[in-house]
Amino acid sequence: MAKFGRLIDIKRCMGCRSCVAACAVENHFTPDAQWNAMIEYEVGTYPEVHKIYNTMNCMHCEKPSCKAICDNIGVKAISKNEYGVVLIDYKKCIGCGYCAAVCPYGVPQMNTELKPLNPGKGAQGMETIAYADRHPTHQKKAKTAEKCTFCWHKIEKAIKDGKQDRIGKDQDYTPACDLVCPTQARWFGDLDDPKSEVAMRIKATGAVQLKKHFGNAPQVFYTLDKGAKS
Repeated sequence: MAKFGRLIDIKRCMGCRSCVAACAVENHFTPDAQWNAMIEYEVGTYPEVHKIYNTMNCMHCEKPSCKAICDNIGVKAISKNEYGVVLIDYKKCIGCGYCAAVCPYGVPQMNTELKPLNPGKGAQGMETIAYADRHPTHQKKAKTAEKCTFCWHKIEKAIKDGKQDRIGKDQDYTPACDLVCPTQARWFGDLDDPKSEVAMRIKATGAVQLKKHFGNAPQVFYTLDKGAKS
């Protein structure tokens, strides 16, 4: 069974935000509930100073705090499927915000209202699909929690099409953010396959998990630049 994950190479990231834009169009995230966010900060001492860019999306943890708290309060709107993907069921979510409070990475965010991606510009991306025809991960509701799904609608399609080996390679089967990176700073695939591109790159670059001390065991790894925070 495959377990999907991502490598983000901070050394390569130039902060262009192509991944953020691609996610917004593909998944229609709104400003108050971003699925992918760019964080930038300076490191070093003048005059030896440079910027570090780091995109934050869901870590799809082995032991997700969001799922634990949601289960504990009896809502059980958050699940982790057999492929390692953590998902939120909008129909079950009650908008309590506890998942956002306990996530060490600040990932789940509350969508206070649904707005067009570009007001007055016409429908774009997922917005062009009738609500009833959208994938469950895109059938959003106001006042619920949202987060990155690893573009589960694409991974699920690959599995149904018998093209699981093309995940991380083909456009139809790969998360939107990983497709558009102009500097090849993002890689996606099967972490359990030692011969997969993402697994080999994680090993070769010495990539690490962020905030590992929390014990969540995230499935997103980072190749850190000098001075970057882990």
